[in-house]
Amino acid sequence: MTTEEKVKQYREWVKKCSAYEMALTIIEIDKMTVAPPAGSAYRDERTAILAGELFALQTDPKIVELIRELRDARLDEDTAKMIELENKELDKIINMPQDFFVAFRQLRSNSYTAWLEAKKAKDYRIFEPYLKQLIEYSRKSYEYRQDTRPVYDQMLDDYEPGMTMQDYDVFFAQVKERLVPLIREVTRAKQVRTDFLNREYPVSLQKEFMEEVLSYLRFDPSWGYQNETEHPFTSGTSRNDCRTTTKYLPDNVASAVLSTVHEVGHATYGHDVDEKYDGTIIAHAISSGMHESQSRLFENYLGRTEAFWSVLYPKLQAIFPEQLQGITAKEFTDAVNASSPSLIRTEADELTYPMHIVIRYELEKGLFTGTIGTDGLDQTWNRLYKEYLGVDVPDDSRGILQDVHWSDASFGYFPTYALGSAIAAQVMHTMRQSLDVDECLRTNRFDQIVDWLRENIHHWGGRYQANEILKMVTGEPFNVKYYLDYLEEKYRTLYGIE
Repeated sequence: MTTEEKVKQYREWVKKCSAYEMALTIIEIDKMTVAPPAGSAYRDERTAILAGELFALQTDPKIVELIRELRDARLDEDTAKMIELENKELDKIINMPQDFFVAFRQLRSNSYTAWLEAKKAKDYRIFEPYLKQLIEYSRKSYEYRQDTRPVYDQMLDDYEPGMTMQDYDVFFAQVKERLVPLIREVTRAKQVRTDFLNREYPVSLQKEFMEEVLSYLRFDPSWGYQNETEHPFTSGTSRNDCRTTTKYLPDNVASAVLSTVHEVGHATYGHDVDEKYDGTIIAHAISSGMHESQSRLFENYLGRTEAFWSVLYPKLQAIFPEQLQGITAKEFTDAVNASSPSLIRTEADELTYPMHIVIRYELEKGLFTGTIGTDGLDQTWNRLYKEYLGVDVPDDSRGILQDVHWSDASFGYFPTYALGSAIAAQVMHTMRQSLDVDECLRTNRFDQIVDWLRENIHHWGGRYQANEILKMVTGEPFNVKYYLDYLEEKYRTLYGIE
């Protein structure tokens, strides 16, 4: 078989795999949004079977041999990158028995249902047995890889290639050194008024305003769709089928808006990957840190600015005239930037947000290095929240059960939220040198911002690693100083701290 014939066979296999992936993705979106909960056991069992069929297709010995052979063939650069990424993914699963894979998939589905139940009941004890199993299964799945690195280093590398516990230890030490004293100063300073954000805002009217937000962000219904869920996420089947979700809180008008802006950042990235990569591993190989950099850039570096709200605030005020009577656009913007140590990560302000991630990172690291166990993990969680943020956790729903990620065994993912926030600062610094971002926001030209991001970052997909893209865009490797300087300047200005 010639190299050309092998490549053709490989591309046919990719298309077949993508068909299974599309079905599984839509089932998963449905499960987390509108599917009746009573049908979860039936759906989860059959979803696991379907995932097992995809696993068998991905580990077909003939395909494995084909991909291994193509690794040494002379290929164009894009195809060579695809084969490089395919081989890396094969190394993760090639030794894993299919029955183990299916059982792990079933466990994750069951664990999501248990997490929902536990969160509703505010009782970690319901979820703890599942978390314990998830950790055991995760450990076993990495044993099949026959990789000698510490298991948590492998997990971190899966989400952000090249990153290790040592790298994150250095990163978070720098974050704590600069931000912990600043958080204390802000806490002692005269506080920003925020009471009007927490008045009664009927969800039906919030949804009406959300249409304005989506339009402003250029979230086109021809390729994007928004739904609701308990924990917002973004998913999709292709660049022209991007699904976002949000969650509405009647007593917090900013929550759903900022959540939506965040998720649209993810969706815009997915939509803007070069069409030639659609359905290929390059479209799916974007590092979590780089993906989170774009959602955090949308949410914080754009969505919390006065320029952003200069267009949208008059529309929000028109929909909620009583709740926002007498509140200026600047007062509103100051309020959505206010900082106060809080319980919920997804509702946290920019300044305290990294500390939420530090807590999760230290817990995960402990769980997989053996210094922390699942028994009493809720108490360990509560202790760290008191130590790092000075808040008392009233119940498990607002404590250890607030995030969905562990129910899916997404261990190693949390640190990329903080890393993404820091990457976004560096990208934003560069963007502002060539584009008047505030003027684009004030004049309803958000598409020009999207165009810049597409040209410089999005269209590459996973063609290059995050550190390579960052150097291509900004001219230098990752530098946390941009992030820490940004936060210090922003919050010292907002709170009048010398």
